[in-house]
Amino acid sequence: MAKSFRGGVHPDDRKRYTAAKPIEVAPIPQKVIIPTRQHIGAPCAPIVKVGDLVKKGQVIAEAQAFVASPIHASTSGKVVEIAEYPHPVFGTCQAVVIEGDGQDEWVPGLPLNRDWQSMEVKELKEIVRLAGLVGMGGATFPTHVKMSPPPEKPIDSFILNGAECEPYLTADHRVMLEQTERIVTGMKIAMKIIGVSKGYVGIEENKPDAIEIMRKACAGSSIEIVPLKTKYPQGAEKTLIKVILDREVPSGGLPMDVGAVVQNVGTLVAIADAVEKGLPLIERVATVTGGAIAEPKNVLLRVGATFSQAVAMCGGFKEQPVKVIMGGPMMGMAQQTLDVPVIKGTSGILALSAADVNIGPEQPCIRCGRCVDACPMGLVPSMLSILGERGAFAKAKEEYSLLDCVECGSCVYVCPAKRNIVHYIKLSKAQNAAAAAAQKK
Repeated sequence: MAKSFRGGVHPDDRKRYTAAKPIEVAPIPQKVIIPTRQHIGAPCAPIVKVGDLVKKGQVIAEAQAFVASPIHASTSGKVVEIAEYPHPVFGTCQAVVIEGDGQDEWVPGLPLNRDWQSMEVKELKEIVRLAGLVGMGGATFPTHVKMSPPPEKPIDSFILNGAECEPYLTADHRVMLEQTERIVTGMKIAMKIIGVSKGYVGIEENKPDAIEIMRKACAGSSIEIVPLKTKYPQGAEKTLIKVILDREVPSGGLPMDVGAVVQNVGTLVAIADAVEKGLPLIERVATVTGGAIAEPKNVLLRVGATFSQAVAMCGGFKEQPVKVIMGGPMMGMAQQTLDVPVIKGTSGILALSAADVNIGPEQPCIRCGRCVDACPMGLVPSMLSILGERGAFAKAKEEYSLLDCVECGSCVYVCPAKRNIVHYIKLSKAQNAAAAAAQKK
């Protein structure tokens, strides 16, 4: 019997548009716009200048803090500009612009051919750091940080998040089908780095082909395939840990507090490529879909390619979209322009038609309690939205566990008053963080 959790919602997953479509490789962009901020943590600093000639895989921006991840050139060519450009998450951000030379040449020496089983843990971890790996499910937490828990927090379980519970998105599904062995290799490397012998792969039941192929690939190993009930947000870290391990991450805590580390499908492929081949993270699979897209596809895109280039590869728009989102419709980021670049966390590009959305005026909360029933974290989203709307940010944090919200959007999905609940929660979190920073200063 598939495992599940309290709360959650059941939106139409709309994965039928791309679930059966193999990954296509996008053409090499003539120009790439590579932001120096593509992860949670400190931004990177450019180490190239205008006029420099660079090769694919060359470091162009270095991390200046532990919670950061270096940035690499995604094609060979000439640095033509270092300036502020639109960013899909931060509005604008410094970016290194490379005009491709059409050769797409790797840095000399790449790719490599290494045997990870003969390598020491310290060396493996350093390779992951230098390759610029981050969580590719959308959160973009630097992978080497996540895989470096402090000694006082021993880890005994590794979980591969293959749930891909967001509607529309099928990139992870296709990667599980098409790059199965790379995933298993990446998982074994990750388990060696962390020092655990037991691994789990959580996959929703709406991907029976992925469950079967992963089960065959992991047969005879210490990796267990766990079918999960199809329900959103089944793929949230804390939810996965509760469902698979029956452990509850404490309020304000992290997965490492209950002995677990969770990684995304794409991240494990990137780990295998970095360790065995020496390849940095310069491309990723994303789903380009939605009612406004002429030919929805799963596409392997270079970091720095623009959303407009990705949409063009999918036949352009068959009608004008009313909203464009990076990621899925529940947790994704709405975009103002298609001139933003693909970053390491771009799991999808979603162009919604008028028929795809249910937009209406926001109304006062009617205290119906639907958001409370839907919240997988056991919070009271209605109160969090009211407090955020009224500016009572500290009260939301201190009395209503604001920081435990994973911003999944289940509350917004069920709200009959069309309250912008997650927006108020994000505002409250930002204001509390600003107040804490000001107090510290």
